[in-house]
Amino acid sequence: MAIFQFKENSEIGTVFSVDTATLIVKVDELEKLRKLQVNHLVAIVSSKAGQHLIGIINRITRKMSDDKETSDEDSPFGSFFLTENIIKVNLIGTLMDKYGSKENVFKRNLDTVPEIEAKCFHIDGENMTKFMTTISNQEYETPLTIGKYSIDANATAFLDGDKLFQRHAVIVGSTGSGKSWCVAKFIEQIAKLSSANCILFDIHGEYSGENFKMNGIQHLRVANPSDLGKTGNLENNVLMLPYWLLTYEEMLAMLLDRSDSNAPNQAMLFSKTVFDEKEKYLDSDDKNKEFKGSITIDSPVPYKLNSVLAELKRLDEKMVAGAKAGTEKQGTFFGKLTRFVQRLEAKQQDKRMGFLFQISEDELKIDWMNDFCKRLMSSSEKSEQKAGVKIIDFSEVPSDVLPLIISLVARIIFAVQQWTNKENQHPIALLCDEAHLYIPERTNQDATSELGLKSFERIAKEGRKYGVSLVVISQRPSEVNHTVLSQCNNFISLRLTNVEDQSVIKKLLPDNLAGLTEVLPILDIGEALVVGDASLLPTRVQIDEPTIKPDSVTIKFWEIWSKKDAKQDIENAVKSLRKQAKPHYE
Repeated sequence: MAIFQFKENSEIGTVFSVDTATLIVKVDELEKLRKLQVNHLVAIVSSKAGQHLIGIINRITRKMSDDKETSDEDSPFGSFFLTENIIKVNLIGTLMDKYGSKENVFKRNLDTVPEIEAKCFHIDGENMTKFMTTISNQEYETPLTIGKYSIDANATAFLDGDKLFQRHAVIVGSTGSGKSWCVAKFIEQIAKLSSANCILFDIHGEYSGENFKMNGIQHLRVANPSDLGKTGNLENNVLMLPYWLLTYEEMLAMLLDRSDSNAPNQAMLFSKTVFDEKEKYLDSDDKNKEFKGSITIDSPVPYKLNSVLAELKRLDEKMVAGAKAGTEKQGTFFGKLTRFVQRLEAKQQDKRMGFLFQISEDELKIDWMNDFCKRLMSSSEKSEQKAGVKIIDFSEVPSDVLPLIISLVARIIFAVQQWTNKENQHPIALLCDEAHLYIPERTNQDATSELGLKSFERIAKEGRKYGVSLVVISQRPSEVNHTVLSQCNNFISLRLTNVEDQSVIKKLLPDNLAGLTEVLPILDIGEALVVGDASLLPTRVQIDEPTIKPDSVTIKFWEIWSKKDAKQDIENAVKSLRKQAKPHYE
C-alpha cells in the first residue's frame, strides 16, 4: 500500500519551473503558503506512475508586482498590484511505491524530474509519520541511531552504519553545542556490538573519566614520567611508544636542524648507524634472522639508542693518523655531529618524552609490537578485555610532539591493515577528537606536523581499501586539513557560529543542499544537521542523551562564583604540574 494518501485538492501548488534538482512551485492560496516553513518536506508527483519526488523547501517568497496595463491614473487607489506566492524546493530523492519485491522504498537518486504543472503536496501529519518510519526501516539487528528528527519527534533518526564508516565522517560543532554527546552516543552503541573495533583519540581526557565507563570500552593512556622504569605497563593499559617505531624521517624531524650546515652529514650518519644497529639486533637472535636482508631503515625493528649515540660520539671525536709519523689530525666528521648528539641526548633525558626514549627491556623485544598491536586493534571478540572500543588518553603528551605521536599510532594501524590478507582484514575506525590540533590545514613548516598530516591524508584517501575509517571531530572545521575533509562523505554538524566554519561545511555539500547550512548558527544545543551517504534524509536531528557522559560539561562560571563553598585544589594541581602526571581512575 502506498505511503502517501493525499486528499483531493490538498496540493499546495504546482510546479512552475524546473532546473535539474531545483524547482519553483507556485502556490495560489495564501493560507496554504502560511503553513509552510523552510526545511519542511514536500512530495511532487513524478512523471512515472507510483513515484513521488521528495524535496526540501529552501525558500518561501511572496512577490508583488505593479501591473502597468491595469493601472488607472484617475483611480484614488493608483495602480493595481498582482501577488505571486512561490517556494523554492531542492529535490533529495524518490519514493517508490514498489521497487523490485519491496514496497515503499526511498532512494537518494532522481530517475526523473517533475513535469510543469505537476502537483506538489506538503508532507505532514500521518503522511510524515509513515514516511519517517519507512526511511528509518533498518535491516540490521542492532541499527545505529542518533536521535529524533526535528520535524517529527516521534520518528527515530537512523544512520547506515556501513556507509558512515566506509566513506569517512565529520562531526563538527562550536564549544558547548553538544558535539561530545554526539560522539558518546556513537561510542556507547559501538561498544555493544559483538565484534566492534574502533579507537578514539582523546586529546583532553574528557572521555577517560569515571563517568565514561561501560562494558566494551577499554581505557588506555600514554605513559607519563611516573610510569617510566616500570614493567608490565602494557598489561596495565599504559602505552609506551618506543622510538624504534618511528620512521627515519620522523626521527630526523625531531632531532635535525635543517639550517645547520652539517645537517646532510648528520642525517647520513644517523641513517647508517641506525640501520647497522637494527641488523645487529637481528643477528643477536637466530629466530629473527629471517628478517635480515629484507628490512629497510623504516622497518619497525628494535635497536639500542645508546649504541647509536655512542657511535655518533665516536665519529664526532675521532682522530686519525696525520701525514707525519706519530701525529694525529681530526677525522672527516670531527665536530660535525656535536649539535646533533646534544639534541639527541636532550630528547633522551627529557622525561616528558619518556614514553618514546626511556623504554625498558620489555619494549626492546621484537615481539612487543605484536602485543601492542593486539591491544590496539583486536575486536571485541578477540580482545582479552572483550572491549572493541579503545579510548587512548593523549592529554599528557607534550603539545609540540602531539601531532607526531598521534599520527604514529594511526600510521601503525594503517600499515598493519595494509599488510593483512584481504580475507583477514577486520575493519577499524579512528575517531579523531580535536582533529584541528593534529590534522591542521596549515603546518607552518613544522616538519613533525607535516609528517603527521601526510599519514592522515593517506588514510583519508586509501583507508577504505584496507578497512580503516576516519571520523574527524572538531570545533573548528576551517582549521582542519581540507584534503582530509574532502574525502569525507558524511557530515554531522551541530551549531556553528563562526562564518569561516560555516563556509567550509557549505563548500563540502552538494550544490542543491548548500541552502541547508543556513540553519547552522541557529541550531539548538544537541541539535545537528545530518547530511551524507549514511543518512537517507538530509535534515535536522535532535541527538539523544547518551547514557555515558563525557567530562566536557561547560563550566558555569557565574553559578560557581556565587557559591560560598566552591571547590579548589591548587596544591595538588601544582604537584601534578611538577610530576607531569594527572591522577587517574583505575
